[in-house]
Amino acid sequence: MKGTLYLVPNTLGNPDTSATIPGGITEIVNGISLFIVENLRNARRYLKSLNREINIDSLTFFELNEHTPAAEIPGFLNQVEKGADAAVISEAGVPGVADPGAAVVRVAHEKGIRVIPLTGPSSILLALMASGLNGQSFCFHGYLPVKRPERIKKIREIEQSVLSLGETQLFIEAPYRNDALLADILDCCSNSTLLCIAADITLESEFIFTRTMEAWKKKKPVLHKRPVLFLIGR
Repeated sequence: MKGTLYLVPNTLGNPDTSATIPGGITEIVNGISLFIVENLRNARRYLKSLNREINIDSLTFFELNEHTPAAEIPGFLNQVEKGADAAVISEAGVPGVADPGAAVVRVAHEKGIRVIPLTGPSSILLALMASGLNGQSFCFHGYLPVKRPERIKKIREIEQSVLSLGETQLFIEAPYRNDALLADILDCCSNSTLLCIAADITLESEFIFTRTMEAWKKKKPVLHKRPVLFLIGR
C-alpha cells in the first residue's frame, strides 16, 4: 500500500504553537520521518517546537521552494509510493495555499497517493474572516507588480473588480515595501472604497481594521517589515 501525504500547518510567526496549532498534529508528525519543506531551517525549528524530544538528525528532508527544479519533485514521493508517510510544511501557514507545496500535492494526486490536509492557520482566511468584507466571493492576487506604473494600473483594476463584481480582493507585498504600496492604494482608490489592513496575524501585535480610504488617509499605520494582507472591498 502507498503511504499518505499530510499537509501540516505551520505557525504565522507565533512561537506559542498551543495558540494556533491543534494538539493532534504533534501526534501525526511524530509518526513521520519524511518531510517536504519550503525552508529547512524553519521546518527543523518548528518540529522542535512541537516535540522537544524529536531526533531531527534521523529525519529526511526535501526542500521545495521557488528554486526547486520541477523535474526533482516526483522523486520526493518515491518512499511514499512504497508505503512511507510524508508531510509537507510551508514556511508559514498552510501548505498549498499561496505556497510552492501545491506542486508536490499535484504530483501526489497523479501518483494516486492519498492527501490529507490538516487544520491550521491561514493568513488569507483569517484576514478575510476578520475584515467584514464579502467572504462569499473573493480573489487572492498574491504580489502586485513591483514597478510603480504597473502596480498602479493593477490597483485600479482591482478596485474596478470590487465595484463591478462585489468580490473582495486580497493581495500581499514584501514587508519592506508595505508602506509604499499603502501610499499607492490610497492615491488610486476612491475615498468611499473599503480597505482592510491585516498585519501580524496571530501575533501579540496583531492589527486588523477595515476603514474607508478616506479614513486611512487621516491616520496611516506604519507597516514597514510587518507581514500584511491588504483587502479591498465594499
